[in-house]
Amino acid sequence: MPDSAPWQDHHPSHTLVRVQAEPPVWNFGELRLRRYHAADHGIVLALHREGLAQVGLRPGDGVYYDHDFFRMEDIYLRNDGEFIVGELDGGIVAMGGLRRADLVPGGRARAFGGYAPGNPTLDAVEMVRLRVMPAVQRRGYGTAVVQALEERAKEFGYRVLRADTTELQAPALALYRKFGWTETRRETIGGIVNIYIEKRLR
Repeated sequence: MPDSAPWQDHHPSHTLVRVQAEPPVWNFGELRLRRYHAADHGIVLALHREGLAQVGLRPGDGVYYDHDFFRMEDIYLRNDGEFIVGELDGGIVAMGGLRRADLVPGGRARAFGGYAPGNPTLDAVEMVRLRVMPAVQRRGYGTAVVQALEERAKEFGYRVLRADTTELQAPALALYRKFGWTETRRETIGGIVNIYIEKRLR
């Protein structure tokens, strides 16, 4: 459920530049963003777990989940979605994904798995799994991932972007708000306040 790790203001001298259309590649200063490959699985899963542990989220709390990382092709890459990783000096230090909002259940059910093929109408897409390695946070890498994924969502033709985070992840919420996202509701799960937000694309 919470899909954002802490980061803050972007580096003023860096601009996100698309350098390849398909599969997409962007440069943001020294950071290179590209599509996820199967060989990235172990590093990406570790980065996800580190990001949640950093804000005190743990397996079994009703909010934490990682089952989607074991169905990357189905959930992200074959169903009008995207998953990108950020490379710095040959290593993965950032990531984020887009997935159709109808593929994975919401609320408490999300933590327990579940996957359903989507319907043919592209309407809402979720921006999820935004993570930046703690050692390189505050360099604008989170900003770059958000910008790249929003660009992809528009290219797919989605109407609205959705995401959720927790009260524990205030810097992530601030980043979304900077990009014009608005809060739609809150839900308490296992004592953790989950915040749902969205942004209209068209």
